[in-house]
Amino acid sequence: MYELRNVTKRYTRGKDTVHALDGIDLTIGEGDRLVIQGPTGGGKSTLLQMLGGLDHPTSGEVSLDGTDLARLTEARLTKIRSENIGFVFQSFNLIPTLTAQENVETALVPLGIKVRERRELAAEALESVGLGERLAHLPSEMSGGQQQRVAIARAVVKKPKVLLADEPTGNLDEGMRDEIMDVLERLWKEHGLTFIMVTHDSALAKKAPRLATLRKGRITVTENTGA
Repeated sequence: MYELRNVTKRYTRGKDTVHALDGIDLTIGEGDRLVIQGPTGGGKSTLLQMLGGLDHPTSGEVSLDGTDLARLTEARLTKIRSENIGFVFQSFNLIPTLTAQENVETALVPLGIKVRERRELAAEALESVGLGERLAHLPSEMSGGQQQRVAIARAVVKKPKVLLADEPTGNLDEGMRDEIMDVLERLWKEHGLTFIMVTHDSALAKKAPRLATLRKGRITVTENTGA
Protein backbone atom coordinates (compact mmCIF):
# COMPACT_ATOMS: atom_id res chain seq x y z
CA MET A 1 0.00 0.00 0.00
CA TYR A 2 2.76 2.45 1.00
CA GLU A 3 6.18 2.60 -0.60
CA LEU A 4 8.72 5.13 0.69
CA ARG A 5 11.98 5.53 -1.18
CA ASN A 6 14.90 7.59 0.12
CA VAL A 7 12.60 10.06 1.88
CA THR A 8 14.27 13.04 3.50
CA LYS A 9 12.88 16.00 5.40
CA ARG A 10 15.10 18.90 6.37
CA TYR A 11 14.26 21.97 8.41
CA THR A 12 16.38 25.08 8.79
CA ARG A 13 16.59 26.55 12.28
CA GLY A 14 18.71 29.65 12.21
CA LYS A 15 22.10 28.51 10.94
CA ASP A 16 21.40 24.83 11.66
CA THR A 17 19.83 22.22 9.39
CA VAL A 18 17.74 19.56 11.12
CA HIS A 19 17.38 16.20 9.37
CA ALA A 20 13.97 15.04 10.64
CA LEU A 21 14.01 12.17 8.12
CA ASP A 22 17.27 11.02 6.59
CA GLY A 23 16.92 8.58 3.71
CA ILE A 24 13.88 6.56 4.80
CA ASP A 25 13.02 3.38 2.87
CA LEU A 26 9.86 1.65 4.06
CA THR A 27 7.16 -0.64 2.68
CA ILE A 28 3.79 -0.98 4.42
CA GLY A 29 1.43 -3.61 3.05
CA GLU A 30 -2.35 -3.49 2.92
CA GLY A 31 -3.77 -4.54 6.28
CA ASP A 32 -0.46 -4.14 8.14
CA ARG A 33 -0.30 -2.86 11.71
CA LEU A 34 2.87 -0.85 12.21
CA VAL A 35 3.96 0.98 15.36
CA ILE A 36 6.49 3.81 15.09
CA GLN A 37 8.58 4.47 18.19
CA GLY A 38 11.62 6.53 19.06
CA PRO A 39 12.90 9.44 21.14
CA THR A 40 11.39 12.90 21.02
CA GLY A 41 12.62 14.71 17.93
CA GLY A 42 13.51 11.46 16.18
CA GLY A 43 11.12 12.04 13.27
CA LYS A 44 8.08 9.94 14.28
CA SER A 45 5.35 12.53 13.80
CA THR A 46 7.06 13.87 10.69
CA LEU A 47 6.92 10.40 9.14
CA LEU A 48 3.25 10.03 10.06
CA GLN A 49 2.48 13.39 8.46
CA MET A 50 4.17 12.21 5.26
CA LEU A 51 2.03 9.08 5.23
CA GLY A 52 -1.07 11.21 5.71
CA GLY A 53 -0.21 13.68 2.98
CA LEU A 54 -0.03 16.47 5.57
CA ASP A 55 3.58 17.34 4.76
CA HIS A 56 5.90 17.02 1.77
CA PRO A 57 9.36 15.45 1.83
CA THR A 58 12.36 17.52 0.92
CA SER A 59 13.28 14.70 -1.44
CA GLY A 60 12.25 11.14 -2.14
CA GLU A 61 8.95 9.41 -2.89
CA VAL A 62 5.96 8.66 -0.66
CA SER A 63 3.60 6.45 -2.67
CA LEU A 64 0.12 5.34 -1.62
CA ASP A 65 -1.38 2.71 -3.92
CA GLY A 66 1.15 3.69 -6.58
CA THR A 67 0.49 7.44 -6.37
CA ASP A 68 3.33 9.67 -5.20
CA LEU A 69 1.70 11.96 -2.62
CA ALA A 70 4.54 14.47 -2.90
CA ARG A 71 3.61 15.25 -6.52
CA LEU A 72 -0.10 15.93 -5.96
CA THR A 73 -1.85 19.26 -5.73
CA GLU A 74 -3.35 20.23 -2.38
CA ALA A 75 -6.84 19.72 -3.81
CA ARG A 76 -6.00 16.15 -4.80
CA LEU A 77 -4.35 15.47 -1.43
CA THR A 78 -7.43 16.78 0.36
CA LYS A 79 -9.60 14.39 -1.64
CA ILE A 80 -7.36 11.41 -0.80
CA ARG A 81 -7.34 12.30 2.89
CA SER A 82 -11.11 12.78 2.92
CA GLU A 83 -11.83 9.44 1.27
CA ASN A 84 -9.00 7.09 2.25
CA ILE A 85 -7.22 8.18 5.44
CA GLY A 86 -8.57 8.43 8.98
CA PHE A 87 -6.64 10.37 11.62
CA VAL A 88 -6.61 10.01 15.42
CA PHE A 89 -4.57 12.45 17.52
CA GLN A 90 -3.48 12.64 21.14
CA SER A 91 -5.50 15.81 21.78
CA PHE A 92 -8.80 14.40 20.35
CA ASN A 93 -9.41 17.56 18.23
CA LEU A 94 -13.16 17.54 18.81
CA ILE A 95 -15.27 20.64 18.19
CA PRO A 96 -16.49 21.63 21.67
CA THR A 97 -19.82 23.07 20.53
CA LEU A 98 -20.85 19.93 18.61
CA THR A 99 -22.31 16.74 20.03
CA ALA A 100 -20.54 13.40 19.65
CA GLN A 101 -22.74 12.54 16.68
CA GLU A 102 -22.17 15.92 15.03
CA ASN A 103 -18.41 15.64 15.53
CA VAL A 104 -18.39 12.29 13.77
CA GLU A 105 -20.56 13.66 10.97
CA THR A 106 -17.93 16.28 10.12
CA ALA A 107 -15.80 13.56 8.50
CA LEU A 108 -18.62 12.82 6.04
CA VAL A 109 -19.42 16.37 4.94
CA PRO A 110 -16.58 16.58 2.34
CA LEU A 111 -17.87 13.37 0.76
CA GLY A 112 -21.19 14.96 -0.17
CA ILE A 113 -23.26 12.50 1.86
CA LYS A 114 -26.76 13.71 2.63
CA VAL A 115 -27.69 14.77 6.16
CA ARG A 116 -29.92 11.82 7.01
CA GLU A 117 -27.35 9.27 5.91
CA ARG A 118 -24.58 11.16 7.72
CA ARG A 119 -26.53 10.97 10.96
CA GLU A 120 -27.16 7.25 10.53
CA LEU A 121 -23.53 6.47 9.71
CA ALA A 122 -22.29 8.58 12.62
CA ALA A 123 -24.62 6.80 15.03
CA GLU A 124 -23.41 3.41 13.76
CA ALA A 125 -19.76 4.44 14.16
CA LEU A 126 -20.35 5.63 17.72
CA GLU A 127 -22.16 2.39 18.53
CA SER A 128 -19.13 0.47 17.22
CA VAL A 129 -16.86 2.19 19.78
CA GLY A 130 -19.28 1.73 22.67
CA LEU A 131 -20.88 5.17 22.68
CA GLY A 132 -24.32 4.40 21.30
CA GLU A 133 -25.92 6.10 24.31
CA ARG A 134 -23.77 9.24 24.09
CA LEU A 135 -24.79 10.61 20.70
CA ALA A 136 -26.12 13.91 22.06
CA HIS A 137 -23.33 14.56 24.57
CA LEU A 138 -20.87 17.42 24.14
CA PRO A 139 -17.13 16.74 24.58
CA SER A 140 -17.21 18.59 27.93
CA GLU A 141 -19.74 16.04 29.15
CA MET A 142 -17.48 13.07 28.41
CA SER A 143 -14.32 11.63 29.93
CA GLY A 144 -11.00 11.66 28.09
CA GLY A 145 -11.44 8.04 27.08
CA GLN A 146 -14.92 8.72 25.74
CA GLN A 147 -13.67 11.72 23.77
CA GLN A 148 -11.00 9.59 22.19
CA ARG A 149 -13.64 7.03 21.24
CA VAL A 150 -15.54 9.81 19.48
CA ALA A 151 -12.35 10.75 17.64
CA ILE A 152 -11.86 7.12 16.60
CA ALA A 153 -15.47 6.91 15.38
CA ARG A 154 -14.89 10.08 13.36
CA ALA A 155 -11.76 8.54 11.81
CA VAL A 156 -13.42 5.27 10.74
CA VAL A 157 -16.95 6.44 9.86
CA LYS A 158 -15.96 7.05 6.22
CA LYS A 159 -14.53 3.52 5.98
CA PRO A 160 -10.98 4.57 5.10
CA LYS A 161 -8.23 2.29 3.84
CA VAL A 162 -5.69 3.71 6.29
CA LEU A 163 -5.89 4.67 9.97
CA LEU A 164 -3.09 6.91 11.26
CA ALA A 165 -2.85 7.46 15.02
CA ASP A 166 -0.41 9.89 16.65
CA GLU A 167 -0.02 9.06 20.36
CA PRO A 168 -3.73 8.09 20.65
CA THR A 169 -3.32 7.00 24.28
CA GLY A 170 -0.88 9.72 25.35
CA ASN A 171 -3.46 11.62 27.44
CA LEU A 172 -4.97 8.54 29.08
CA ASP A 173 -4.19 6.49 32.17
CA GLU A 174 -3.01 2.89 31.85
CA GLY A 175 -6.47 1.33 32.22
CA MET A 176 -8.05 3.59 29.66
CA ARG A 177 -5.02 3.16 27.38
CA ASP A 178 -5.70 -0.57 27.21
CA GLU A 179 -9.40 -0.03 26.51
CA ILE A 180 -8.67 2.37 23.65
CA MET A 181 -6.09 0.00 22.17
CA ASP A 182 -8.62 -2.83 22.32
CA VAL A 183 -11.03 -0.65 20.31
CA LEU A 184 -8.37 0.31 17.75
CA GLU A 185 -7.16 -3.25 17.28
CA ARG A 186 -10.71 -4.59 16.91
CA LEU A 187 -11.55 -1.98 14.27
CA TRP A 188 -8.28 -2.73 12.47
CA LYS A 189 -9.28 -6.37 12.17
CA GLU A 190 -12.98 -5.81 11.42
CA HIS A 191 -12.41 -3.21 8.72
CA GLY A 192 -9.19 -4.63 7.26
CA LEU A 193 -7.45 -1.31 7.87
CA THR A 194 -3.82 -0.50 7.37
CA PHE A 195 -3.11 0.79 10.89
CA ILE A 196 -0.04 2.91 11.63
CA MET A 197 0.52 4.34 15.10
CA VAL A 198 3.12 6.58 16.72
CA THR A 199 3.70 5.99 20.43
CA HIS A 200 6.21 6.56 23.22
CA ASP A 201 4.71 3.64 25.15
CA SER A 202 7.07 0.66 25.12
CA ALA A 203 4.33 -1.66 26.37
CA LEU A 204 2.30 -0.94 23.23
CA ALA A 205 5.32 -1.15 20.96
CA LYS A 206 6.15 -4.66 22.22
CA LYS A 207 2.73 -5.91 21.09
CA ALA A 208 3.05 -4.62 17.52
CA PRO A 209 3.44 -7.10 14.65
CA ARG A 210 5.88 -4.63 13.07
CA LEU A 211 7.90 -2.00 14.89
CA ALA A 212 9.66 0.90 13.18
CA THR A 213 12.21 2.61 15.41
CA LEU A 214 13.25 6.12 14.40
CA ARG A 215 16.40 7.72 15.75
CA LYS A 216 17.90 10.88 14.34
CA GLY A 217 15.86 10.49 11.18
CA ARG A 218 16.99 6.92 10.44
CA ILE A 219 14.68 3.90 10.57
CA THR A 220 14.99 0.29 11.69
CA VAL A 221 12.07 -2.11 11.21
CA THR A 222 11.70 -5.32 13.19
CA GLU A 223 9.09 -8.08 12.94
CA ASN A 224 7.38 -9.55 16.01
CA THR A 225 6.17 -12.99 14.99
CA GLY A 226 4.61 -13.52 18.42
CA ALA A 227 2.30 -10.48 18.26
